[in-house]
Amino acid sequence: MFKSVEELLAICEKENKFISEVMLDFETERGQQSRAAVMEQMRQNLIVMRASVESGFKGVFSTTGLTGGDAVKLDEYLKKGRTLSGETMVKACASAIATNEVNAAMGIICASPTAGSAGTLPGVLFTLEEKLELTEDQLVNFLFTSGAFGLITANNAFIAGAAGGCQAEIGTSSAMAAAGAVEVAGGSPKQSADAFAIALANMLGLVCDPVAGLVEVPCIKRNAAGASNALISADMALAGLVSEIPADEVISAMYEVGIEMDTAFKETAEGGLANTPTGRAIEARIFGKRPGCDGCAMKK
Repeated sequence: MFKSVEELLAICEKENKFISEVMLDFETERGQQSRAAVMEQMRQNLIVMRASVESGFKGVFSTTGLTGGDAVKLDEYLKKGRTLSGETMVKACASAIATNEVNAAMGIICASPTAGSAGTLPGVLFTLEEKLELTEDQLVNFLFTSGAFGLITANNAFIAGAAGGCQAEIGTSSAMAAAGAVEVAGGSPKQSADAFAIALANMLGLVCDPVAGLVEVPCIKRNAAGASNALISADMALAGLVSEIPADEVISAMYEVGIEMDTAFKETAEGGLANTPTGRAIEARIFGKRPGCDGCAMKK
């Protein structure tokens, strides 16, 4: 069992294995199952992820009417061929949004690592599938690599917005996706760790401030930001850039920031965007005005 990124990289070096192989070994031993059985379970996750993206691109809307249809808009924009950030980036963002719109519409998604951050990984994964012509086994390996870093983060910090803010959710999912992207692109385990560290560092301090307490605004678009952060972090690592702060220390820093973060910014809908005048107006429209709250937006 590896408890840190440092230990994970040491195993990779000692056994001359990729991170995905080490994670597969761990899951096989932990669950007392065959490698084929563990691989099949991960393929099922992959199937769910693909279905959620495809469903989102058909156009889905939440029951509140607050979100929906943005994946379709972004996909139509992409097809015009005039993107500012490039086809790969926009496609990843569109796929991320598609997944989280399905989540907001009460559809089936694969939490990775949470439901609120479920779009970032598939957004990156299926974009790279097309760009790099990845096989199904490579897609599954991406998930094992990402999962290894998610496991370490969950065991040493947190992955829930209620515990550590959105840095713990979108930050972790973005960093996980960056690590997986590096491996399927031919990078080394060390480069995956650097990509993870860079991506997570970029998201330190991100608050969890869901408008009206719903996992819709700003959560859905933040998954798109997480996907774009993952891709550029992976590119930096593949280019030879390193994280000056080791991955384990970045995880520790995220934990420290989360502990110090005010509860108003931990999924309580008491601060940030949720507490803006527009945010409170949306809350009142959906749920009615809170008792004793007359013009209480932006107040604590």
